[in-house]
Amino acid sequence: MPPRLKSALKRVRAAVRRAVGARRLKKRLGKIAAPKIVVGASGIFEPGWIPTDLEYLNLLRPEDWPRFFAEASIGAILAEHVWEHLTPEEGLRAARQCHRFLHPGGYLRLAVPDGGNPDPTYIEQVKVNGTGSGADDHKVLYTGETLREMLQQAGFTVTPLEYFDPQGKFHYTEWSPADGMVHRSRRFDERNQDGRLRYTSLIVDAFKR
Repeated sequence: MPPRLKSALKRVRAAVRRAVGARRLKKRLGKIAAPKIVVGASGIFEPGWIPTDLEYLNLLRPEDWPRFFAEASIGAILAEHVWEHLTPEEGLRAARQCHRFLHPGGYLRLAVPDGGNPDPTYIEQVKVNGTGSGADDHKVLYTGETLREMLQQAGFTVTPLEYFDPQGKFHYTEWSPADGMVHRSRRFDERNQDGRLRYTSLIVDAFKR
């Protein structure tokens, strides 16, 4: 296939995915007040949550959001392993976008690889250009402190749920999957067996006051 034709077909497919995804999202939203949405869902979501993907709801395209939501109208936003694919500057822009569309009292549940994890094998997998799945696209490795600072700069009040502190100690606060399911977590990652934490995420709730 000639390169120009291949490129044209790729653009057409992308346009179709955007149109179909946008139509599906509008249908799912209906007249729901304070919806709970998953950004970067890739088809993974729990009951009561509405999945979205970047083709039609991009964190870095502010013009996408008013097509579906009024400002200060979203109840909750879940993002599991999305922010590490953004540069720190893009991550701040994305957080501010979420803050703008969350209603007061709403929250962003954010999970990213944990740069405070003391296991060098884990860090090798999740670091920028790491060896793990998808890590070739990682732009940043957050710690509890750097993630909190970024979210506070965006206007949020941050409650940590799972993280390693600077001394390498793991901290955990009980959280409900109904409020945002994070699969790569202490309780729900299948790699964590026999009381050993083989894979966890840095997880926080960031509230709009």
